Amino acid sequence: MERQGNIKISSENMMPIIKKWLYSDKDIFLREIVANASDAITKLSKLVALGETKNDAPFKITVTTDEKAGTLTVEDNGIGMTEDEVETYITQIAFSGAADFLEKYEKAGGDGIIGHFGLGFYSAYMVSERVEIFTKSYRDGAAAVHWDSDGESTYTIGECDKTARGTKIVMHIAKEEKEFLKENKVRELLRKYCSFMPYEIYLNPKGKEDDKPVNTTVPLYTKQPKECTEEEYKNFYRETFSDFNEPLFWIHLNMEYPFRLKGILYFPKVRKQVELERGQVKLYCNQVYIADNIKEVIPEFLMLLNGVIDCPDIPLNVSRSFLQNDRQVQKIAKHITKKVADKLSELFRNDREKYEACWSDLANFVKFGCIKDEDFYGKVKDIIIYKDLAGKYRPLESFFGEEVSDDDAKAGKEPQAVYYVSDENKQAQYVEMFREAGLDAIHCDTFIDPHFISYIEYKNPRKVRFLRIDADVAGALKEEGDADQELADLFTEALKEKKITVKAEKFKNASVPAVVNVSEFMRRMSEMNSFYKMGDMPEDITLVVNTNCEAVRAVKGAAEPARKTAAEYIYLLALMNYRPLTPEELTAFTETASLYMREYLQKQ
Repeated sequence: MERQGNIKISSENMMPIIKKWLYSDKDIFLREIVANASDAITKLSKLVALGETKNDAPFKITVTTDEKAGTLTVEDNGIGMTEDEVETYITQIAFSGAADFLEKYEKAGGDGIIGHFGLGFYSAYMVSERVEIFTKSYRDGAAAVHWDSDGESTYTIGECDKTARGTKIVMHIAKEEKEFLKENKVRELLRKYCSFMPYEIYLNPKGKEDDKPVNTTVPLYTKQPKECTEEEYKNFYRETFSDFNEPLFWIHLNMEYPFRLKGILYFPKVRKQVELERGQVKLYCNQVYIADNIKEVIPEFLMLLNGVIDCPDIPLNVSRSFLQNDRQVQKIAKHITKKVADKLSELFRNDREKYEACWSDLANFVKFGCIKDEDFYGKVKDIIIYKDLAGKYRPLESFFGEEVSDDDAKAGKEPQAVYYVSDENKQAQYVEMFREAGLDAIHCDTFIDPHFISYIEYKNPRKVRFLRIDADVAGALKEEGDADQELADLFTEALKEKKITVKAEKFKNASVPAVVNVSEFMRRMSEMNSFYKMGDMPEDITLVVNTNCEAVRAVKGAAEPARKTAAEYIYLLALMNYRPLTPEELTAFTETASLYMREYLQKQ
């Protein structure tokens, strides 16, 4: 005989409250109900192990959709409940817990509860207008119990004719939530949230031998690394992340002390060099999916990887502000960072060829990690590599000079310059001049390099300064000797409308008439303004004419207006090797080139 009771909660209408705060995450109701079923089986299996009861059937969870009846059912063969336990754990704890949870959830700003763990049974009301429970305890002689409520203020409870041990939750899906009756939708949610749950989950089983569970009860990350093959790691990656590009390599995390942590982190191939691609690091608790990319647990830069992390010790039903200040969580994050750094260092030492082959895919990740995490920088700074002008990879620190002493620093001495190429095609003339002079430079051709070299300068202020290869080429390539101020003044006068600075220096290379130098500081400021859309800064360029070039020396002896025309032509030649000419500059260059061509041919 059934009896009726009142749900003792402060709100008279639980469903609108739940929907108000949890609407965007309603999918997780299925995870909560299935996770409860898994917990019920776990409790029973422990009693079996202790010899307090017996089990004569394989543990499993069955999920059934019935569009005609409008129900979604989750059934387990776990520990089950007596009537008193239903009253305690469902009517009292579950619903009073709902009120407590929602109060904390509101204070946390709506999205502050990690994974929303603890929703449990009452999360079913996010999509249901009514929920029934059919349950039978493992205890000898216990009667089966039926519980029924629309989630508002009343419920009915009484005996039923269920004969098998375990619990069946029948959710009567609300009219506006009918998508959760579709088998494909339910399968999608089970794969997302329950892929690695420890007991087999069957969706709409047909009672045939070819019925297959939708989950993997022993995911690869739960095994010891020595038990796993390379092919298993690759298959797990493909199945988990739907990425059919093979990962570069991976890190298998497995520890029990001082905290429990298992997982696999994969280094994926980079599909685009022009941006940082966010990966997907899935966070689990005891094989139950929580969320992707929880930065309080997984350092931000590691989210560029793909991976699975299972942390049973993380208090997932608390606010993110708590996680940020939790020492255990901080230790876990540091441990994961250390393992990644150790793996990279091991590869650098033991398989340099593979490390260099992977570097184009790793570079942005490593550089971003250094900028974001000082501890990570300290662990990997010796294995950061760059290509020199010969195309050979070298550790970045091998390009540094000696540290400037205090006395030299006070006297204004700067650390050794490391020249870099940001675009080999555009800076081809400068590159060729460096090669001819036996000088070197590094290739900084990823979008993160401008930020990274500034970070390296900040970390090593007495050891290095970076100059783009066109920033001080005269200083790097000039021969010993005094500057020719007279020639510089002639060019300055001829180009006075350009409002540029002119220097006259003797280059080692006699074939180049002039180069354009741009202040490294001003160029970085201009790039920063452009990046933050703060408007363009005026060009601050210096024209350095080569007194070792016969064409430049001839300008000194030329008469007006030929001197002015020649100076402008030499300026445009240098500018063209620095950047694309504007339409007006290109027109002037073409007209002058045509003039010189005509005069040359007339002399032949």
